[in-house]
Amino acid sequence: MDNSLYVVFGVGAPIAAAIFAFVLVRSINRRDAGSERMQQIAALIRSGAMAFLKTEYSVLSIFVAIVFVILVAFLPGDPLLVGISFLVGAVLSATAGWIGMRTATGAAVRTTAAAQTSLASALQVAFSSGAVMGMTVVALGTLGIAVLYFLYGGLNGDGQSAAAALFGLSFGASSIALFARVGGGIFTKAADVAGDLSGKVEAGIPEDDPRNPATIADSVGDNVGDVAGMGADLFESYVGSIIASIVLAWALTEGTAATLWGVDSASFAAVQADLAVFPILLAGCGIIASMLGTFTVRTDDESKVQSALLRGLIVASAIVLVAAAGLIQISAVPWEVLYCVMFGVVSGVAIGKITEYYTGKDKPPAAHIAEQSKTGPATNIIAGLGVGMLSCGYPILVICAAIFFSHRMGELYGIAIAAVGMLSTLGISLGVDAYGPVADNAGGIAEMSKCEPFVRDRTDALDAVGNTTAAMGKGFAIGSAALTALALFSTFQATAGQAVAAAGGAGAFSERQLSLDLTNPNVLIGMFVGGMLPFIFSAMTMNAVGRSANEMIEEVRRQFKNIPGLLEGTAEPDSARCVEISTRSAIKEMILPGLLAVTAPVATGLLLGVSGLGGLLAGALVTGVLMALMMANAGGVWDNAKKLIEEGHHGGKGSEPHKAAVIGDTVGDPFKDTSGPSLNILIKLMTIVAVIFVPLVVAWMQ
Repeated sequence: MDNSLYVVFGVGAPIAAAIFAFVLVRSINRRDAGSERMQQIAALIRSGAMAFLKTEYSVLSIFVAIVFVILVAFLPGDPLLVGISFLVGAVLSATAGWIGMRTATGAAVRTTAAAQTSLASALQVAFSSGAVMGMTVVALGTLGIAVLYFLYGGLNGDGQSAAAALFGLSFGASSIALFARVGGGIFTKAADVAGDLSGKVEAGIPEDDPRNPATIADSVGDNVGDVAGMGADLFESYVGSIIASIVLAWALTEGTAATLWGVDSASFAAVQADLAVFPILLAGCGIIASMLGTFTVRTDDESKVQSALLRGLIVASAIVLVAAAGLIQISAVPWEVLYCVMFGVVSGVAIGKITEYYTGKDKPPAAHIAEQSKTGPATNIIAGLGVGMLSCGYPILVICAAIFFSHRMGELYGIAIAAVGMLSTLGISLGVDAYGPVADNAGGIAEMSKCEPFVRDRTDALDAVGNTTAAMGKGFAIGSAALTALALFSTFQATAGQAVAAAGGAGAFSERQLSLDLTNPNVLIGMFVGGMLPFIFSAMTMNAVGRSANEMIEEVRRQFKNIPGLLEGTAEPDSARCVEISTRSAIKEMILPGLLAVTAPVATGLLLGVSGLGGLLAGALVTGVLMALMMANAGGVWDNAKKLIEEGHHGGKGSEPHKAAVIGDTVGDPFKDTSGPSLNILIKLMTIVAVIFVPLVVAWMQ
């Protein structure tokens, strides 16, 4: 393939995305920031969010430094290249979150001001902010991979070694993503749960009421959890799928290529080289398609916000398929690979539509939960759990279909390319996702600054759709996680095989240490342990939210009791104290779940060998994907069922069904924004750790 294409799509497209994001930021900042009161509230939210991120990143920098030393000191092969890639991945992931959050904290107040004019204007500001996050993620991800692959000699040297070194980038991105997701999720949901229970349920005051001390902390949490955390989450999904495809391209054999695509020996080298760079070029095409898709997101009709956002995603998906066909036409990549891209793109849209049905405010599942709220919180929670469990069915079947057909067309490389295809339009799909927290913050600012009721109505219309699009974004991440983890498992097997060969061959080990047969007890033990880990991980993060929320509820109660005139609106709450509680709790509570993800694969491998480690990855993949889907969808539909009641159904705000729905929503908060979305990162991080450290496991087994 002509290297000029690599420059255009691997380097030029991400630079164009960065410029596009910069233009969007300038456009947002030129917007009216509203009244002085609105700007004061926005300043409190921004200062709290940036203070949290600085504290979080200072702690994570210690972790990154320690892991870098371990990688360089103990890994065989080219440990320095892996270590450098790890640092680059960590820095790029953190940078994407930082840029996205700074933009979101400035855009929220401008969305509120724009809502005073029209819904269309508010949508444009909020979506532009989300698009900045999306474009930043794809720009940094694609550019980072393209530059490192070139510097490591992937284009004109040993592509296999260059590809292997890139796993460090994926490891760095996944590590930051997990801590950011867990830490941000604990922060935001502790504040959200405390604000709902102590404010709406106990004190009987509206959501985002300025009298509630937890309101500012809740708004801060929307940014650190749903913007910075989600950005880091999807950044690692994006780079992980691209890197897995590159590695699997170099793992192809002549026999496989001949069987699949009829490639002869003379053409094999050229085909393999083109297959290796194809995912980078496809990502570049996706960037351009996403930029074009953003221009189609327009509406002034409250009932068509969801359609406008989906239209942008579908337009981008269609463009990327055409672009992929063009790339294949001018390269040595077999045409069967286009079908793999198509399966990924279609699967992503299908999972999004299924998620929209199960979580949408105007869909039957949300109406069912709202109806069940009439008989109390218990029936609301039962209904929500039932919908969440039921919602796993169709997405899993879609993922299975994508795996089956992609494997038929391209074996494990095809599965990895399907994951790249699913995330190729991340520039706009993440924009659709990240606009939701901005709309949520805008509603809070409208309430706290006492804007006209129609302003809050408009921001609520955007926010309700944001709950659904956030669930759709999580569905994209979970679906791609399943495909990527499966592709990475193959890489784990190949890496283990190479390490075993270097150590003297399979004859130097027992079958129990190496065999991945289900009759091997080590495999079964590993599967049970792996299947258990998502439950333990979820329990740790759920309990962390509960402990943090409990402390904040006590603080809110104390302020309501001890600050004269607070409930009457004649005194100001101590919001800074609540932000401090959430920050301290989140930083402390994120450490243990993050360490679990990094240490569990290594410990299992040392105890049970390659076979036990393989079983661990398989067990974690199955239960992790199912739990992630159930939690994300249940949390999203609980939230929208509450909003449906707040529109006036079943008694409206303040009614007994509304109180029941608020309680259900508080249960769903850590489901959808802490534990659930962290699980897909857990799956991939453990697989990447296994790939990187399996040579050490083999050496330990001798």
